[in-house]
Amino acid sequence: MSGRVYQLHSTLELPLETVIDYFDSDPTLPEEIKDIDITRRNNTLVIKSIAQDGTVSKYTPTAQLKASVTETRVYEEEPETGPGAPPAWGEEEEEIPSELVEFAAFKGDRETVLQNTALQFPMFEVLCTIATLAEKGTLTAIAERDGELEATKIVDGEKRPATVEVVEGPGSEDSAPNGVNWRDNKFIT
Repeated sequence: MSGRVYQLHSTLELPLETVIDYFDSDPTLPEEIKDIDITRRNNTLVIKSIAQDGTVSKYTPTAQLKASVTETRVYEEEPETGPGAPPAWGEEEEEIPSELVEFAAFKGDRETVLQNTALQFPMFEVLCTIATLAEKGTLTAIAERDGELEATKIVDGEKRPATVEVVEGPGSEDSAPNGVNWRDNKFIT
């Protein structure tokens, strides 16, 4: 299978534990990828593809997904004293139980989230699977699979219908009908 990713934008955010558990569960990877190597450097998570033997030179950098890791305090549901009422005067406000959770944020455009070109499309497929695990964020992309353009849109872990629409072609003369024609401008000599 051939493929290429032309455009990608991601705002995905999911618990780091969910990402690690997914790869620890021995998931089915695209056939071009033998294994995945996960490295954490400070607040950066790098998920690197390892090619099947002989398909890519050992000196060629293979595609990798990059995410920033942040700690966020997650609160449990706030107990209500009445229908949405704040505590009455004199009552002590109960402390809401919370915990610090590390989140992996796959945020940015193609070069930020999906790096290197060798095995780029198979790693894009891995990113799409991760996107279905995310409860928060959006992944939109335009990719080519076997000569056909396809649009991808995943919102809050759910695949949504998406289409590729060509708005204006390169070099079309009516692409800027309200623009200034600099060649025939009477004010420029």
